[in-house]
Amino acid sequence: MERTKRQWWQGAYVALALGMAACSPSKAEGVAPSEARAAVERGAILLDVRSPGEFSGGHLAGAINIPVDALGARSGELAADREVVVYCRSGRRSAAAATLLREQGRQVIDVGPMEAW
Repeated sequence: MERTKRQWWQGAYVALALGMAACSPSKAEGVAPSEARAAVERGAILLDVRSPGEFSGGHLAGAINIPVDALGARSGELAADREVVVYCRSGRRSAAAATLLREQGRQVIDVGPMEAW
């Protein structure tokens, strides 16, 4: 299947964001799990940015799954007026997702790895 220019640029952006996330400290530092849980209780969207296979193997209750490499194209599926709490397996993909969502003007809490929950 041939990729469109837009898909190519979205993929390139995600690759760049993942690379930057790998080289910088996690934005989750200093975020207490209780703060993230409280945000979800207030109505924040709980977003799992792992692959569908990882998600089907187990995820946090109430989470929705949009893989980080599809987030640029699918971020419109997230209500713009709600805070987003994002997580993944290790913290790398959630950092990239948080960066992308913040650039869109969204309020984001990056939990980092799922085990931090």
